[in-house]
Amino acid sequence: MAPAKRTGKAKSAQPASSRDGSPPSPFKYPPEVLEPFISTLSKKHIYITHIDAKPVDFKRKIFMIPVAMNVCVALLFIVRMYWILPWYGKLVASAFGHPNETTWTATDAPWSVLGWEIGKRALTMLFDFLLFVFVWPWPVEFTLGRAHGNPCQWRWQVGFQAKEIYVRRSRDWDTTLKDIFTDKDSRTILFAFIRQATSPILQEQKTGYLLMNGQWDLDWAEMVHAHALVGKKDIAIEAFKNLVLVHHKDFGWIVYDLHASAASSEDERRRQVFAFRDALSAMGKEDLFYRWVEVVQFESTQPGGFGPEKQEAAAKRIRELFEKQNINFDEVWKESTGTLDQ
Repeated sequence: MAPAKRTGKAKSAQPASSRDGSPPSPFKYPPEVLEPFISTLSKKHIYITHIDAKPVDFKRKIFMIPVAMNVCVALLFIVRMYWILPWYGKLVASAFGHPNETTWTATDAPWSVLGWEIGKRALTMLFDFLLFVFVWPWPVEFTLGRAHGNPCQWRWQVGFQAKEIYVRRSRDWDTTLKDIFTDKDSRTILFAFIRQATSPILQEQKTGYLLMNGQWDLDWAEMVHAHALVGKKDIAIEAFKNLVLVHHKDFGWIVYDLHASAASSEDERRRQVFAFRDALSAMGKEDLFYRWVEVVQFESTQPGGFGPEKQEAAAKRIRELFEKQNINFDEVWKESTGTLDQ
């Protein structure tokens, strides 16, 4: 076990990387064949692609639900405008000195009647304002959205296919991320959202259209682009299977290796331990390795379990142990294992 990184450490300006210059685990560089697709992505966002192989009829039925909802919203909005626009026209005409049934003479009206009329008109205007600002954009974005395409454009150009490529784009939470290789909190947030979004159970139970939530949105334009590249045989469709793309200022576009992450349990931990031992042995400090093992084993076998508080206590003891030998534990761990997971 490697202890958690100590806060307030001055040395962590540069991201850790493996010895061949590649990104730290569990990241790696994407295949070159994906360059035509990656070149159109925004560096500000994280992207997840996967292939939805659910039946075409099922996808068609799912898509008809938002179609029906947006048609109803558009019709209701049109009916509302047809009914209320003449009233607004009369208000404008009255304001310009053309009396009609909306014209009121405030000096002749009791306060109770005047207050009721003002309140009624204010609520009517507020209702129409909210309708225009928050409801009307639904069908507009659904059919005419341009920033990231729209569902209608996507279905019109891609249709319904047995295997469909879905591209999810991170929402505003990505603006809170700092350098994922030097900031542990940013890395934890990123990994948590990625693991949740790429859960096999989630992708198996839901068609891609239903994977939009508070953290991820579908990028319709990129979905059309991905299918176009596959149609031109520039990229095989399997290249988009469970792909996570992140842009880093030092490494450029990198891929979060889901397979490496899933396999980084016992085998990966064993590899890290052996690499750490070899690094200390090369420094002539192999005894520190065994002291480290003793501390971890002792703390983990104490009554009450090995919770966060005991882990922090063990981390402190280990760092003090290494500092007495003038060795920075964090630097040796990163250099020897090529990973930031501690």
